[in-house]
Amino acid sequence: MLRWIDVLIFAKYSNPEPYHRVEKTEAVWQAQLTPAQFNILRQKGTEPPYRNAYCRTYEPGVYACVGCGSLLFNATAKYHAISGWPSFSQPITKAAIKYLSDDTHHLHRIEVQCNVCDGHLGHVFPDGPAPSGLRYCINSESVIRIEPAESN
Repeated sequence: MLRWIDVLIFAKYSNPEPYHRVEKTEAVWQAQLTPAQFNILRQKGTEPPYRNAYCRTYEPGVYACVGCGSLLFNATAKYHAISGWPSFSQPITKAAIKYLSDDTHHLHRIEVQCNVCDGHLGHVFPDGPAPSGLRYCINSESVIRIEPAESN
């Protein structure tokens, strides 16, 4: 389980190695993504709070990067944080997320990106639920929920 100290170490020194890399030109990304997805994933935008696809969604499944399809979060780690954006307490694996210091807007935050394609997802904060205390605050436009396959 990742803790806040792990996030800070990753952001300052070195992130986990991704399983593979997906690299495309900005023109290819722009052609592949919707304007809203491109704004968030490639231009580090932020969608409006509460008016997004997954803020109030709690169905089973996994959340994948809308840009490259890499698995990022399990729905079992999703919780209601009253922040206006989907919130998760842990990534699906340690290597799923990249952490970067973000000092924009006169704030010190930790930005989270897809570790495979460097798509901007949102930020992580140390005010989440026990036991990790982490809150991954994620833009809905940066992810897609994949429903679990039905069992026979």
